[in-house]
Amino acid sequence: MLFNKVLIANRGEIAVRILRACRELGIPTVAVYSDADRQALHVRYADEAYRLGAAPARESYLRIDRILDVVRRCGADAVHPGYGFLAEREDFAVACEEAKIAYIGPKPSSIAAMGDKTTARNTVAKAGIPVVPGTEGEGNLTDEELIRIAPSIGFPLLIKATAGGGGKGMREVMTPGELPQLLTAARREAEAAFGDGNVYLEKLILTARHVEFQILADKQGNVIHLGERECSLQRRHQKLFEEAPSPFLGSDEALRRKMGEVACRTSASVGYINAGTIEFLVDKDRHFYFLEMNTRLQVEHPATEMITGIDIVKEQIRIARGRPLRYRQEEVRVNGWSLECRINAEDPYNKFTPSTGKIHAVFAPTGPGVRVDTGVYSGFEVTPFYDSLISKLVVWGETRAEAILRMRRALEEYRIIGVKTNIPFHQALLDSPRFLAGVFDTRFVEERFALNGSPEESNHHPEMAAIFATLVEHRNSQRAAQIMESAHPQSCPNWKWAERGGRIRR
Repeated sequence: MLFNKVLIANRGEIAVRILRACRELGIPTVAVYSDADRQALHVRYADEAYRLGAAPARESYLRIDRILDVVRRCGADAVHPGYGFLAEREDFAVACEEAKIAYIGPKPSSIAAMGDKTTARNTVAKAGIPVVPGTEGEGNLTDEELIRIAPSIGFPLLIKATAGGGGKGMREVMTPGELPQLLTAARREAEAAFGDGNVYLEKLILTARHVEFQILADKQGNVIHLGERECSLQRRHQKLFEEAPSPFLGSDEALRRKMGEVACRTSASVGYINAGTIEFLVDKDRHFYFLEMNTRLQVEHPATEMITGIDIVKEQIRIARGRPLRYRQEEVRVNGWSLECRINAEDPYNKFTPSTGKIHAVFAPTGPGVRVDTGVYSGFEVTPFYDSLISKLVVWGETRAEAILRMRRALEEYRIIGVKTNIPFHQALLDSPRFLAGVFDTRFVEERFALNGSPEESNHHPEMAAIFATLVEHRNSQRAAQIMESAHPQSCPNWKWAERGGRIRR
């Protein structure tokens, strides 16, 4: 099957990302936009663009009927949902099927199985995959039933929305007395975010690491994984920074192989097709538990692309066309280290309050090993209607240390004038001894990280201090080479001295 035209049912950087993949494959593209995005980058780059409606997402990007109307008008024969909006909506995938349009994503049944978190936990548990202890198999429970069951799971607990994601409808419960009030708040938030106020309980694993595996599955029944990403650096359960591979797994190849196999088995348990991500929590004793499966392209997919060289969006399109995977598991090679910073329009000095307004100028970093996925430009208006993500800054290095130094350089070069951004947060994070040593967990940013530095962090961790000292030494040696050149501007460059030395030896 060939696609003659692909409609991208999304906006921002991910719409631009998909558009570029289509263009490299020679497939014409169609953009859709709201009134707030009339001048957006994805609209400018696409071969065709159609208005959906007013700025609020419920009147534009969430309107299945209007998107399918555009599909009919433009003659597209495939739809890519990106992430967010309709990307994990079973009814959208069904509507595409009924309209005989290829949906570049999983089957509706897979979205349904993994979209409801309680159903997902039950499904994978039946397949023998470990899940975090909770109220699995109980269906939708009332507050009274949840309060009665809670002590058998044990405190602290996590309330989670059954239709949830992105931290919406999620509450931490440290004591039994807090539970009734937090249940009410979680249900209210879940209802507002997903139109479904059902929640369930899960054991809160303290000092856990969030490690996820990128998988690809084709229609011929082949499933592979592309290694793991570490996503433990979060704030309010929202990811801020990702890296691949995971510094926590480190050289533990046995654990990495076992988690990868479980990720593929989880995918197969729901007959999954296309790209997806299996998320795990890993405790301090290296026991891992299934957290959830994201049945879509992930925000952080470039980190995996940088270390594997595999274009995941192109693979999504190939799979949707019915083509078999181009790689076997043993052919997937992880090369080097990748870091990804989510650059958001928000003020890190003011509780990360969103920052809106016109971007007067953007100077994005470039150079070896640097990639910027963005949907903004100089003159772009950041509005309050959508997610605050401006861009994803991704770097690659042969080692984690080189990737960190490269990310520092890239952040120093990055200039976004007109709105506040969280670049200072990322710069402070990269200076944190705990981050440098890879000693952090999902609660690190909220409980043990200070934007202006926390000198006591390294005092009680000799291993952390040693790793930090090694990194500083590496950086100082690089600086020393520069100083040697600049201190003698009239002298011969180093490479000429080396050449002269070689001639003398000959």
